[in-house]
Amino acid sequence: SGCGEGRSYNSQLLLSCRSGKLMPSQVAKNIIAMLEDCDKSTPPLRAIVQWDQEQIMLMAEASTTRYRNNCTLSCLDGIPVCLKEEFKVVPYHHRVGTVYLGTQPETEDATVAKKLREAGAIIIGVSNMHELGTGTTGCNPNRYHRIPRNPYNPNHFTGGSSSGSAAAVAAGLCPVAIGTDGGGSVRIPASFCGVVGLKGTFGRISGHGSLPLSYSTVSVGPICTSVADAAIVYSILAEPDLLYPYGLKQPKATLSDMCAPDLKGLKLGVDWTFFKACDAEVLSACEKAVKHLQSLGASVVEVSLPEMEEVRVAHVICILSEMRDFLQPDFNKHFHEMNLETRASLALASQFTALDYIKANRQRTRSMRFLQEIFSTVNCILTPAVPCTAPRIYESDLLTGRSDMSFTVRSMRFMQLGNFTGIPGLVVPIGYSTAGLPISLQVMAKWWDEAVLLRIGLKLEQFRDQTKKPSIYYDILA
Repeated sequence: SGCGEGRSYNSQLLLSCRSGKLMPSQVAKNIIAMLEDCDKSTPPLRAIVQWDQEQIMLMAEASTTRYRNNCTLSCLDGIPVCLKEEFKVVPYHHRVGTVYLGTQPETEDATVAKKLREAGAIIIGVSNMHELGTGTTGCNPNRYHRIPRNPYNPNHFTGGSSSGSAAAVAAGLCPVAIGTDGGGSVRIPASFCGVVGLKGTFGRISGHGSLPLSYSTVSVGPICTSVADAAIVYSILAEPDLLYPYGLKQPKATLSDMCAPDLKGLKLGVDWTFFKACDAEVLSACEKAVKHLQSLGASVVEVSLPEMEEVRVAHVICILSEMRDFLQPDFNKHFHEMNLETRASLALASQFTALDYIKANRQRTRSMRFLQEIFSTVNCILTPAVPCTAPRIYESDLLTGRSDMSFTVRSMRFMQLGNFTGIPGLVVPIGYSTAGLPISLQVMAKWWDEAVLLRIGLKLEQFRDQTKKPSIYYDILA
C-alpha cells in the first residue's frame, strides 16, 4: 500500500520472502511448531481449533515456488491466515462452535476461503468461536473448543464471537484472520485483544459458505495486526459475489486518499453523551485519541445519535429472531448438546413475536434515515470500541460456560448501530488500562465508505506511543 508499511506485518514477511531471506515454507514450519506448542501450554491458547500440517505445507510450498519464480499471485501470497469456524474451509469440519454440526469434513470452500487461496494465502486452520456466534465473551466450554485465552492476559476472555480469530492474530500466529460480525463479533474480540478489526458494509464481503445465522445484521471482515494489512485484505475480498445476493449492487471498493499525509477537511462526528458511557480508563484514552485526530487537521463536530435505546432493543430483536428462525430445527433436535448460554439465548428469542420483528425493522428504516442526514454533515462517527476491557475468566466458566446478559448488552453498546443499519466500522487499538489490557477506538462511516475508515485508522494507529507485547506471543518470522 506504500503507507503504514513500517507497522505492517505483511510487508515484513513480503520483504523477507522477496529478498529470499525467509521463504513461506520456513514460516509454515515455524507456525506448525507453534500450533503444537499452543495446544500443550498451560492454559492452552485455543485460538486455532482445527489445523492440518500437510495442508499448511502444501500451500506454503506452492507459494515458495512462486516466490522463487517471481510469479506471486497477490500481496497475500505466502501470508498465513485463519478463518472463523463459521466458514466452510476444506478439509475441516464446519462445526460453527458446536459439538453436533460438521460431522463430515467440508468438501467446498466459502467464497472468502476460495478468494484467499486464489490470492496465495496459507490457510493455517480454522479458529475458535463462541457457540453459534451467540455471545460476546468467547466462552465456549464444549469438548471441541474450550475457552480461548486473551494473549494479553490468559486469565481474561478474548471477546466474541470471533474469539479465536482475534487471539490468533494478537498471539502472532498469523497476521490476518477472517471473522463475522452480527453484534460486534469482529470488533469486540479485536478490541479486547489489541488488534485491528474491520466490519465491512452489510453485503460488502461475501458471506456465502458461512452459516447464515442472522441474514440482516451480519457482515464479514478481517482482523489484522495493522490497518495497512486490513486494507490489503479488504481490497482483495470486497467485491460482488453471484452466490451472495446482498452485495451485488455495491460500488467498487477503493482505498482512495487512504495515504493522505493528514486529515484536513475531514469532519468527525461525536455524540458526547453516548460516547461517555464507558469506564473511566476507556474514556480517558478515547478522548486523547480524538484530540490526536484533531491535531492532524480533522474537525470534531457534535452530532446527536437519536433513539439509541430503540436501536439497541430493535437490533436484539432482529438478530435473535433471525437466529432462532434459522436454528429452530437444531433447537428441537440438539437442545441437550448446546451450551447452557446458547439454550438461554434461543429460548429468550422464542418470546419475540412477528409484531416485534416488524416494529424492529420499522425502527431500522428510521435509523438509516437519521444516519443519512448525519453523514451529509460529517465523514464519520467516533465512539469507544467497547465500554470496558476484557473480563476475567472464572473457574466455573471453564465447566459450565458463562451467561451474563448485562455484560453482553454492555459490550455491544457501541457496536449495534453498525450491525442494525449496515454501516461499516473499524476498531483500532489506542492504549492499555492500568492492568495492561487493550483499549480501542471505533470509527464508523456511511455505507460503502470503508476507505475513509482506513485513512483515519492509519493515523489513529500512530497515536499509541508504545505497543506492549502480549504475554503470549509467537514470532513466526524468527
